[in-house]
Amino acid sequence: MDARVATGVDVRLVSDNGVEEHPVRELGGLLARDDGLVWVDIPNCDEEAVRVLSEIFGFHPLAIQACIERNAVPKVRAYRDHIFVVLHAPEVGKGGHVHYVELDQFIGPRYLVTVHGPVNPAVTPEAAQRETRAVLGRIQAGRLGPRSAFELSYAIVSALAQGQEAFVETATREVWPLEQRVTSGHLGDPEQFLEELFATRHALLAVSNMATLGHQVYRRMSALARVIPPDCQPLMADIEDQFDRVAGVADGQIRYLEGVIEFYKARTDTKVTIAAERLALIAVITLPITALSSVYGMNIIVNDRTDFPHLAVVLAAMIAISAVLLRWAKQQGWW
Repeated sequence: MDARVATGVDVRLVSDNGVEEHPVRELGGLLARDDGLVWVDIPNCDEEAVRVLSEIFGFHPLAIQACIERNAVPKVRAYRDHIFVVLHAPEVGKGGHVHYVELDQFIGPRYLVTVHGPVNPAVTPEAAQRETRAVLGRIQAGRLGPRSAFELSYAIVSALAQGQEAFVETATREVWPLEQRVTSGHLGDPEQFLEELFATRHALLAVSNMATLGHQVYRRMSALARVIPPDCQPLMADIEDQFDRVAGVADGQIRYLEGVIEFYKARTDTKVTIAAERLALIAVITLPITALSSVYGMNIIVNDRTDFPHLAVVLAAMIAISAVLLRWAKQQGWW
């Protein structure tokens, strides 16, 4: 059996000749070389992966623990000779749920370690490794030739930011039909419509949160001049700008969707208010008539005969009261 499959650790040497795959046992020798860039990709942080991170690389135990556990927010930690970064990418789940797909990175002088953090079982491996596989394909096709770990990390995180932007675009395509249904008044099932409306807003809020926090992480990295080579600092600033742009676009779509929601609420509230006014008008007009009929009913209409003069007086009183109330309601602008 292939050692990389058994251990869940992919060891690659990226050089001018392309990408070379190596077994884990050669990792120490690859790190000792002064040529090429070592890229270790860990799809699942199992026991063998933990051994590689702790024994071969000597990473901090807290950073390794962060790779084993799910992290609620992105983070960045600067160590003596490397940087540890945690980021998230969005993935749509069932019922409007948005999965936070975690990507951890150890960025060193001649190596990059990417760890795909624990994810919900509903997330496919393809979705969890989308960015790293895309960058690997670009390198293998000769369209990308990273010279340093920061350049390789830049390519991966750029792919992550572009995925967030594509997620916003997909959600925006769902906003337009919702807006058209609101303005046209053809909502269909109101409960289903509200679920679609708020599920779309939730998706935009989720990706806005990821991009905003990613922007803060790379804003912090831009300030770590002591561990980032001068020629790579513009790359960190560009990633910061990419996350800021994604967050801005998502926030703009959220504001637009909230305007649609306000339009829907205003129209619904207006309909409810008109219905309440009409019900109040009916109650005002019929309440005196009901009171008179309940008081006089048994005394005017009897089993043997009806007192027509008395009945006429009562009916005239009812009509007069109704006319007065209708005139008053008209003056109030109720109808």
